[in-house]
Amino acid sequence: MDIDLRRLRYFVTVAEELSFVRGAERLKMTQPALSRQIRALEDDLGASLLQRGPLGTALTRAGGQLLEDARPLLAASLALQRRVRLASREGHHFTIGFMPGVIVTPIVRRFRALAPEVNVQVLHTAPTDQVDYLLDGRVDVCFVRLPLPVDTFEIVPLFPEPRVAALSDEHPLARARTVHITELTPYRLLQDSADVPEWRGTDFDAAARNRPEAERPTSIEESLEAVASGTGFIVVPAGLADFYRRPDIRYVQLTGVAPRMVALAYTKNRKMPSIDQFARIVIAALGSA
Repeated sequence: MDIDLRRLRYFVTVAEELSFVRGAERLKMTQPALSRQIRALEDDLGASLLQRGPLGTALTRAGGQLLEDARPLLAASLALQRRVRLASREGHHFTIGFMPGVIVTPIVRRFRALAPEVNVQVLHTAPTDQVDYLLDGRVDVCFVRLPLPVDTFEIVPLFPEPRVAALSDEHPLARARTVHITELTPYRLLQDSADVPEWRGTDFDAAARNRPEAERPTSIEESLEAVASGTGFIVVPAGLADFYRRPDIRYVQLTGVAPRMVALAYTKNRKMPSIDQFARIVIAALGSA
């Protein structure tokens, strides 16, 4: 039996919303029609995926497993469609993803000079989108900050990047030259504490882990706005700090935390000569860790 990707996409939407009503609105279809498609998927798989009750919709254990596996499968399907459409165009296209704080212009110029027959495009990726851009085929290669799922991507580590603390201009430690992470344990960390394991174990850490995801900033811009208002602090790579300068925030050199590795990444099993050529240029320019 082959899984219907359309039904799988319907399931992921409902699972993300935990609501058939909101899922139907997102999918622009009626709720009864959506319910029939989910039931058909459950029949195909021989498993109950969603529990429907007076308190709302919840994932079953099987549904949680399907959601985990379905997202990369749907992303791979979308990437396949995009690559086929690109292959149908005239000429050869190659898209490079880059993120704030990593300067790639000299490398891109070098690649264009060595491969004039290739139509090279450069696409900006937000720190939270680097995996999605690779999975769904919007970029062929991407400069990323690790960690990344090693079973999904080929990863070429390039160089370690130190991290800094972003503090409000009025923070007691804002004028310090360097700050050890233990000096920040009395203050609130505004990102997932798993990103800064050296800070974990504090009372604020327990509060952060118990805080609903909806209450956390979802972008670097939202995080910096919260920092500037004095709500707490975040830890960011030094290159990102150079990119997001603002007068009401101070970036202080941070000790006692591991650096973040910058790497080049691309999807495994991609047979594309331009990827190998570009990777060689990157390693020659930036080295390989």
